[in-house]
Amino acid sequence: MEFTERPVGKAVVLAPAGRIDMSTSEQFRARVLALLDTSTKAQQAVVLDFSGVDYISSAGLRVLMLAAKQARTSGGTVVVAALQPVVLEIFQISRFDKVVTCHPGVSEALAAVGAAG
Repeated sequence: MEFTERPVGKAVVLAPAGRIDMSTSEQFRARVLALLDTSTKAQQAVVLDFSGVDYISSAGLRVLMLAAKQARTSGGTVVVAALQPVVLEIFQISRFDKVVTCHPGVSEALAAVGAAG
């Protein structure tokens, strides 16, 4: 799994690429939770750009659940953007679109968190 990360205004956009499954979920968890921790302290939102994610398993969804919980308890913000059709369907079937706020694109996510810059 590869990641690109870039600051945009009052947010950090993290773009994982590939599959988020049992073999990559621990790497994804470590990266997302660490970024959420530092971003929350810096009063920045985290936007997860899923345009390069072609599959997510229950292990990956668990990471998102942990990130959402961490954001709620620490006063941070984490949102997901640009879900591919297969991943969007997984989110809808599992109702994860109710756990983590989802946006059609990164620009919409940045606007929603007040970070468009």
